[in-house]
Amino acid sequence: MSVVSELLSNLNEDGLTDLLERYRAFGPLPGIALTFLKSFVPPLPTILIVGVNAAVYGLWAGFLYSWIGIVSGCLVTFLVARYAAGHSYFMRFARKPNVKKSLTWIRRNAFSYVFLLSLFPVGPFVVINIAAAIAQMRLRSFFIAILFGKAIMVLSVSIIGHDFMRFVERPVELVYVVLFVGGSLWLSKRIERRFARAGEEEREAAPERISS
Repeated sequence: MSVVSELLSNLNEDGLTDLLERYRAFGPLPGIALTFLKSFVPPLPTILIVGVNAAVYGLWAGFLYSWIGIVSGCLVTFLVARYAAGHSYFMRFARKPNVKKSLTWIRRNAFSYVFLLSLFPVGPFVVINIAAAIAQMRLRSFFIAILFGKAIMVLSVSIIGHDFMRFVERPVELVYVVLFVGGSLWLSKRIERRFARAGEEEREAAPERISS
């Protein structure tokens, strides 16, 4: 709790930079832990944390540490929520008409739901992970959606956070970041369609296996 309290009391660029520099002897662990905690401490600002990691550790190392921490935090949240989803309280909650309708939509659009919302550096990440777990999204699909979605978000924020003044002085260079995000979205849609086709083939094959 003291670590979380220290984090919350240093929610600014200088405070977080000093915090990471103080624990630099632990290697990448502070940078990974900081982004990991984001999944459990919503007040922690993603943009600030990822940007500071890039500034302290360097662009590529900072990106890697932030990516590992955020993806790990999302996976742990998802697995805990999926385990707890079998509890009677969650089952009653999931049977409510409005909730049931929302969960049905999430099941049909699970990959897009998780991937697209993972692209945003701000948002209710914990709610997204829990909703995907309650909707019984497959772990493999969740992992791939989070892996690619968070990679795009973290890399974009890391590029800006690593040399913020460069983009202030030459804002036109933000076009490259936008093009990178756009290209990643196009690639993700191709991956999503592939998974959708695979899912349809599995559903079509299921009755044949039962009948045989």
